[in-house]
Amino acid sequence: MSTAAQHPHLTVVPPMPTAAPAPLEGVVVDKAPVALRSDSAVARAVAHVAENRGYLPLVGRGYRRIGQRWIAGYRDYHPHLIATAAQALAAEGDVAKQSALRDELEDRRAAGQRHRRIYLAKTSGWSLAATTAATAGTLTGGFWVTLATGLGAYLYGIRHGVGDEQTTCPLVDGPLLSGPAEAPSPGVRGVDDLVTALIKAGIITEAQRAETRILGGVRPDGPGWAATIELPEGMKAVEATSKVGELASALRKKGLQLEFKPDSSETAHEGMARLWVADSPTPYAGPKVYSELVDAPRWHFWRDGIPLGMDARQARQVLRLIWSSMLVGGLQDYGKSYLARLIAAAAALDPTVRIIVITGKTGPDWAPLKAIAHRYIAGSDPSTIREVFATMTSTIEEMQARGVELDRLFEKEPHKVPEGKITPELAANGMGPVLLIVEELQELLDGAAVTKMAMPDDESENPRLVSAKGPLVDLFARFNRLTRFVLGMGLYITQRPDADSVPTELREVCVKRACFRTKSPESSKMILGDLAVKAGAAPHALLESSKGIFVLDEGAEDGYRTLRGDVIDLPDFAKICERGRQLRIDAGTLTGDAAERAERDRRANQARLLSADCLAVMDAAGTDRIRTEDLLTALGKHDIGSYGHMTPEGLKELLASAGLGIPVSLGPMGDLKNPRGFKREAFARYA
Repeated sequence: MSTAAQHPHLTVVPPMPTAAPAPLEGVVVDKAPVALRSDSAVARAVAHVAENRGYLPLVGRGYRRIGQRWIAGYRDYHPHLIATAAQALAAEGDVAKQSALRDELEDRRAAGQRHRRIYLAKTSGWSLAATTAATAGTLTGGFWVTLATGLGAYLYGIRHGVGDEQTTCPLVDGPLLSGPAEAPSPGVRGVDDLVTALIKAGIITEAQRAETRILGGVRPDGPGWAATIELPEGMKAVEATSKVGELASALRKKGLQLEFKPDSSETAHEGMARLWVADSPTPYAGPKVYSELVDAPRWHFWRDGIPLGMDARQARQVLRLIWSSMLVGGLQDYGKSYLARLIAAAAALDPTVRIIVITGKTGPDWAPLKAIAHRYIAGSDPSTIREVFATMTSTIEEMQARGVELDRLFEKEPHKVPEGKITPELAANGMGPVLLIVEELQELLDGAAVTKMAMPDDESENPRLVSAKGPLVDLFARFNRLTRFVLGMGLYITQRPDADSVPTELREVCVKRACFRTKSPESSKMILGDLAVKAGAAPHALLESSKGIFVLDEGAEDGYRTLRGDVIDLPDFAKICERGRQLRIDAGTLTGDAAERAERDRRANQARLLSADCLAVMDAAGTDRIRTEDLLTALGKHDIGSYGHMTPEGLKELLASAGLGIPVSLGPMGDLKNPRGFKREAFARYA
């Protein structure tokens, strides 16, 4: 439901009463031009006369506004469309899609040029017609036509200078029009009120009002309104956007309703900023949105990215993690694991992605990944910390070997690595992305702090033992730096955003950062960095009810985004991981711990089936022990399974491989003193 009536957009004047105003007395307007004698125009003219400013300033302001409107029409959003296409092309890693995006960019540029030519032609035509008419009238009509032409131009400037931003008269306390007041439409209150709000927010001063321009005016934009602000000369946009909280207060809005960023479009400069204000005081409210990954049979991590959620405009947002690493932080219970689960789910459904999980706590949150993870380590005790070191060291060595192979390919078969980097084709043939998930980073670092170990480069007989925390941070950061070009990606999650839990050297090698609610700007800076917070990112301004809402900074020119994440519940995540396991089995990419786990499961299932067959034979014979040869004969006689063509040695190997043991001494059996075979208890434990 709209809240315009309660919180008028960009309103800096008292609300209009619904009752008719008292008659206006004591003000005589005897010099107002006839063209201005309408209720609202007369009122504004009265205001200017009362301030002894005359009409000349109105003329100048009117023609300035006409010029601004002409410029806005000349551009007609084409620069924005071109900038959007250029940003999409720069962010796209798929060569095939780059070609299509390049064509789209050229089409948009051509459309912009065509629009400008047509607009200029129309303007030239009207200007020529007006000039011709004025010249002809002056030459044929003499003084009076010249006077009428000048007066018309004068009144035309006054009419546009009065404009329609101001709806009250400062001479009287109330509106000038009788009848009920209409609620203002979103984003159409005018530029003067917005500039006033910038002054009240301390972004500019009153003396800088004339230097501040609102390019294109205040315009509707989706479920809100937008404006492009050109700040006074010498002021950087990043200085203005850091005061987004003050601007929200000046506009009588919640901080969540505002997006205030430096303008990164092609036609912008350092002193331009973009403002967007949502109509709703809760732009991210709504029911849970379940991720499309929940029902996806398969996903292309490289090509399709990671579907994250939506912004305040209800536009879907996708994360591209290839070639980078990511840090996620914020207070507990605000949705960090849900965001990380979206990334893990997209990786799980791509059988070319190898996943390594290191979590500082044991628990069910990441347990479904055991079915597909190449390595899965949980805990923060000293032995587990040493296991983490061994895993990270071997992983980095393996990724460096991949880099050596890439060099060899570039020398021998350069067409396979045209840019010296892994391509989607190479990724599909064994060089797939490697995603390192580090959950509960703060617990791992706390555990490493009390773990003593020798420095990696100390090979002396009695090495000096030091805290493992520093070397562990270095190892994570080294993984990010060295493996990025061979598709290594790190995802680090922490719920304690402070200097001890988020070391600067690790944060700085995480290009992408997401921050949920924090308690202070300092905590926000620990996750997002100083520049993002200075540019207006404010996770510390999120409310206690802001579950699942986070600020994402991808290091791009367009700055940060505030998003509400999609949801994957734990049972759905388990099903996704099961699908991912089957995809890897089919593709032959199930490796490491997951492959060993699958082998154990296969052997256990085989043991259950073999045990059931053998117990059925022994039950039929009424015995608790049986020779291997007799067991094989009985299995073939009863036509159980596919034992008919098997030899006794083959049966022994089959039973041993299934974990059912080898033949043992059975004791005296008839004429045989001590034959070898199997006892019932060997099979009963799997029954």
